[in-house]
Amino acid sequence: MQAMIRIREAGPGDGDVIGEIHAVSWGVSHGPLCAPKVAAAGIQERRTKWEAILAEGEDPVLLGLLDDRPGAFARFGASSSRPGLGEIHTFFAHPDVWGSGLAPALLAATLDRLREAGHDRVHLWTLRDSAQTRRFYAKNGFGETGRRHDHDFGEGPPLTLVELERTLPRPGL
Repeated sequence: MQAMIRIREAGPGDGDVIGEIHAVSWGVSHGPLCAPKVAAAGIQERRTKWEAILAEGEDPVLLGLLDDRPGAFARFGASSSRPGLGEIHTFFAHPDVWGSGLAPALLAATLDRLREAGHDRVHLWTLRDSAQTRRFYAKNGFGETGRRHDHDFGEGPPLTLVELERTLPRPGL
């Protein structure tokens, strides 16, 4: 039986579930690259910050559900550093849903919303050393821009992020 995928707007009561998805997936993707103390603090911070972010309502957040169980989320909006572009600020899928088709469906819905908001191009930043994440975005039309920057967590080596970008096709093309 095929799993049912549904994408919906996240609301004020979704902070805990988004926090859990973020904490677990960030722990898997970023945790091994950080000093243990930094990884533990990063996981805890991601687990507890989403109620406040959702209450602010500054950027849209979509929640992806697999068989009515939340498994992925995306936060997106206008670019914080490149005027005129859309930006995917945060995009994470719980490891339990990897390979299920939920992440590509959520990404497609996110790109549709960015296009509806008037954006022709979208960019994001991701870890240079996350081959799995970079493959996912490449399969979904993103390419590297050549821009990079280091993120210093305050302990251990800084992590290098790479910028990825893609054009959003017009509807019907």
